[in-house]
Amino acid sequence: MTHVLAIDIGGTKLAAALVDEEGSVLRSATRPTPREDVMASLATLIKEVSEGGPEPSAAGIGCAGPLDLAAGTVSPVNLPSWRGFPLRDQVRELTGLPTVLAGDAQCMALGEHWLGAGRGSAALLGIVVSTGIGGGLVIGGRPLLGPTGNAGHVGHMTVDPYGERCECGGRGCVERYSSGPNMVRWALENGWTPAEAAAPPRDMTSGGTGAAPARADARLLAQDAAAGNPVAVAAFGRGATALAGMIAATAAATEVSTVVIGGGVSGAGPVLFEPLARALDDIGGLPFVRAVRVEQTTLGVQAGLAGAAKLAWDYSRSAT
Repeated sequence: MTHVLAIDIGGTKLAAALVDEEGSVLRSATRPTPREDVMASLATLIKEVSEGGPEPSAAGIGCAGPLDLAAGTVSPVNLPSWRGFPLRDQVRELTGLPTVLAGDAQCMALGEHWLGAGRGSAALLGIVVSTGIGGGLVIGGRPLLGPTGNAGHVGHMTVDPYGERCECGGRGCVERYSSGPNMVRWALENGWTPAEAAAPPRDMTSGGTGAAPARADARLLAQDAAAGNPVAVAAFGRGATALAGMIAATAAATEVSTVVIGGGVSGAGPVLFEPLARALDDIGGLPFVRAVRVEQTTLGVQAGLAGAAKLAWDYSRSAT
């Protein structure tokens, strides 16, 4: 059976795998993303996965953006050593394989459409809710990449034109309300203190200082929201409402029928998905917008690799 090489590049983790036509992983490996010499680390990872295995027919790469598909370059915000970096050509030269590139969230959406919660959907929006908000569209079974490769950048759709200034320079972007760090920021500004941080130290010994206080993050915010802390609940409600506005607008523009949400914050479960369902019910008007089905990822962190593999399979077939 033939395989493809799938590569997933993010700010915290590099991953690679050999994947067959059914989506089964023969070999895989991960390593932390270094601050410098990222390509050297990626080359070692590819060698680890490939050496002694079957020869792959193509390579697919999902990478954090922005990117330029025509040039094959990437400039990930969270990889400062890569600006206009010729990733596609570097991997092609390294492996000798036909190589195709897309955004990491686009690969997440494609992976969920192929093997996950969005399998078989006619029109799917994949959303990554994490330190930022990423997105990708799969329409008619094919990823919608756009002229430069940045289509589906839903985290920077404006949901409030009079709202807060976003880190991107825009105003009222959904990321400013719904990303993990921004929900935590708003909660802290409105009086939230993590219950875990406020608890007495657990490891006191004579003369010791006890456990370090917990650092406020989205995991603790979700934990407190599940326990009913009103500010934590409100933070998730605010974030969910912004997501709902973005989903409704995307559905109205593209008629997506399925939305799959992944990323670390999606692990919050009901404290995110229940207010999201209520907000969509309130915001959605047209019947086809209200009919959108929202699902939690079933592939988790593997969705990006699955999408990169599908990208490679489609590319290798189109080239023959």
